[in-house]
Amino acid sequence: MEMISIEKELRENSYPGRGIIIGKSADGTRAVTAYFIMGRSVNSRNRIFVEEGEGIRTQAFDPALLTDPSLVIYAPVRVLGNKTIVTNGDQTDTIYAGMDCQMTFEQSLRSREFEPDGPNYTPRISGIMHIENGNFNYAMSILKSNNGSPDSCNRYTFAYENPAAGEGHFIHTYRCDGNPLPSFEGEPKLIAVPDDMEAFTDMLWNSLNEENKVSLFVRYIDIASGVYETKIVNKNQ
Repeated sequence: MEMISIEKELRENSYPGRGIIIGKSADGTRAVTAYFIMGRSVNSRNRIFVEEGEGIRTQAFDPALLTDPSLVIYAPVRVLGNKTIVTNGDQTDTIYAGMDCQMTFEQSLRSREFEPDGPNYTPRISGIMHIENGNFNYAMSILKSNNGSPDSCNRYTFAYENPAAGEGHFIHTYRCDGNPLPSFEGEPKLIAVPDDMEAFTDMLWNSLNEENKVSLFVRYIDIASGVYETKIVNKNQ
């Protein structure tokens, strides 16, 4: 698979929706993830990321403007032991509960499907990072409608064992802007993951569409120790 420039990819797409990146730093010592949200409606744009325990949750920036919390207020990131879960919805909790009961990532998601926001039927995208005994693996999932039809749910899981240093994968909800919004297609995209967390965060945030971007979360986890650093950027301040 050809490696793409994540900067170019984001700059040329005004509305990829919500996106997950997982990979390994160039020096091979850290597991890396990023999650961003965007919005076109007042309800979607009226959000911030806040830290909660070892994870994060979305919160209304102005509670008075919150109209429907069902698909916009959730915990995108939760930590279960040596696993970090990153998703674009409340399936974070589904995966957490399932894996806590010895189910796999894929099994946990069997009870869920795309979001009920027709005609978009936004895909549910999820990622899991597993660090154990100095080893790091990850997987990504997308649950989406069948070419815009809600009659069928198409389920795809992509697992990456012993990922290469400096490489990561990017999956997002929408192929591009549109009415209705077309779902992501194909495999997660291969991108470069640098060592510099600050520079990576700045590049991602500055590449997202100025009008539509809402919040960004970036975390670098030391594979040997499990110690992590987190950066959160919110447009609403």
